[in-house]
This record gives sequence, C-alpha cells and structure tokens, in this order.
Amino acid sequence: MLFLKAKPSLPLAGCIRMLWYASASGLGHERERVLPNGCAQIIISLASEALTDCGADSGEEALHLTRPMPAAILAGPRSRYDVIHTQDLSELVGIIFRPGGLGPWLRQPAGAFAEQSVSLDAIFPQQRIRDRLRELASPAQKLAALDAILNEHLRGRIAERRVTTTAALHLLRGNSVRYTSASLGMSERRLHQIFCEDVGLSPKLWSRVDRFQGILHALHSGADLPWDQLALACGYYDQSHFSNDFRAFSGIDPSTYAAHRGPWRNHVPAL
Repeated sequence: MLFLKAKPSLPLAGCIRMLWYASASGLGHERERVLPNGCAQIIISLASEALTDCGADSGEEALHLTRPMPAAILAGPRSRYDVIHTQDLSELVGIIFRPGGLGPWLRQPAGAFAEQSVSLDAIFPQQRIRDRLRELASPAQKLAALDAILNEHLRGRIAERRVTTTAALHLLRGNSVRYTSASLGMSERRLHQIFCEDVGLSPKLWSRVDRFQGILHALHSGADLPWDQLALACGYYDQSHFSNDFRAFSGIDPSTYAAHRGPWRNHVPAL
C-alpha cells in the first residue's frame, strides 16, 4: 500500500487542501465506506477505464449491486458515507478542495455538486489528463503534473475563497449559526445562502460534519475514553446526539469504526 500527499503550489493553495496518490491492493475486503468530510474532491483512476458505483446513495450496497462510473469524477461535498470497491484503489490520484474552494477554481458554485458525483469531463474540459499522468514513472512526478494541469485551468488567476466564507468556517467551529451570522453582520438566511453556494452544505450541516470529523480524528488516533466523555470533549451535548450523528454520517456505530479502523481515517471496511 502506498499513499503520498503533496501540498498544492501557491496559485492553488487558497482553494485546494491537498493532492494525493494512492495505490493499494490485497486489502482483504471488497468494499469500503468513505466517510464525509464536507469537502469536494476530484478522483482520477489511472489503472482502469471506470470507477465503481456501489449504490450507497440508494441503499443498494446491501445488495452488492454495482454500476460503472467514469474513470475521472468530481465528488461533491457530502453529508453521508459513500461505498467504493477496493479494486478502484489499484492506482488513483486525487484533489481535496478546501471547504468553499471548489467554486473559485472551477468558477461554478459548489452547491451545484452537493451530495453527488459527476463526470470530470463534463465540467473540466482538460484533454487527456489521465494519459498525461500515466506516462510518468513515479507518484511524485504524477502529482507534480497534476498540479500543473490544475494551474493551467486558472490561466494565471489566483484562486481564493470568499472572505465571508472563510470567516464563517472559522466561527462555526464551536459557535452556533445564529452567533456566526450576527458576528458577520448578516442574517441567518443570507449566511445559509452563501454557505450553500460556496461550501455545498448548509452552515448547520457542515458544522455537524466537522464535529463528526473531530470524533473520527480522536477514534482513529486511538482515544481511550468512555463514549460519554468523548462526546462531550468533541462538542456534543450528550452521548445520544453523538451516537445519532455518528450513525447518520457513517451508517455504523462508533464501536464498529474503532474495531475496524484502517490506515485512512475516512475509510473503513464495509462489512
């Protein structure tokens, strides 16, 4: 298994969090749950001509039904887990956008892609991306070329997130939507409108996903606390809210995640 991360170059750094390369085989299970992190991603297969839709949005994962998807997709911000086939992990490259970062790079609102995956060709007419990356020998070279391709799309622009959005993202960690909107001098309705457009999720939903990510970080790091104490430490009012949110976003309970966590925080075998 190989996983390599790279920071984006300066013109991209304001809207892109990370570039990554993954190659994994022989994982011992066919499917993985990919848990929501509130970010849009681009995922490109370099090993096959199609990715696999395992039907998580419709509940068809329980029936083990699959459908082919394009080999390069934009996965919009999500509030629910997705299911992937581990055969797709043979060789991938990807881009993780910062919350609110997809729009400045793509010049389209993130809200248009929320809770769905679309073919990259339909929105990013960059010819032969996969061919260019496949020609290169090392993962580091592939990531450098991917950075260059993303910069080509900017045509000299510096992609930056809206100041209001970045301020709201900061304030929402630990504060209510009402407090955040008041601090920014706008109505809750206006904040909701901006957030859905830029981030792709409502302020309240994004806050819940972000808090869920705090729980994942603690569990993946091996935190050994009673559930009620862990819930309070991560900003939940009580263990019931913690458990309900965890299952809503992941489809499993915290004990199952802790027992089966793997090398990647947002991936867990779909047993």
